[in-house]
Amino acid sequence: MASPVVLAVCLGNICRSPTAEAALREAAGELGVDLDIRSAGTGDWHVGLPPDARMQEAASALGLTLAGRADQVDAVTLKTADLVLAMDRSNLADLEGLAQKNGVRANIRLFREFDVEADGDLDVPDPYYGGGEGCTDVVIMVRRTSRRIVELIASGEL
Repeated sequence: MASPVVLAVCLGNICRSPTAEAALREAAGELGVDLDIRSAGTGDWHVGLPPDARMQEAASALGLTLAGRADQVDAVTLKTADLVLAMDRSNLADLEGLAQKNGVRANIRLFREFDVEADGDLDVPDPYYGGGEGCTDVVIMVRRTSRRIVELIASGEL
């Protein structure tokens, strides 16, 4: 049986979603859960580029390594994913629109639905236009939430 595919999606796939991909992999490894974890962006601006240098630096400072190259989500990617995690409401709307336009049934959820500290705010803030502190905040938030997501997958609740 193939490993469940978990797809993290943000706007350009250079900040939030590659961080989520790395954090989900870390949590899956720590918890011994076999998952196929990927990330993509709704836009094509950064396709082929590595994660943002500020994001890589913030993640590295906290012991998390970002890797890979930006990719853009498409209908085939949505169809093959068991769980699609949108980083914010705008990404969620784009993903739902892509799925509807292409007749794809996909399990698309907001990433922070599973953050015990979300406090009603379900968007992972986009640190792209900010400084390093925003990147660090995203790494902490995404790591915490990733662990919870993997726990829920492992328990069969998700």
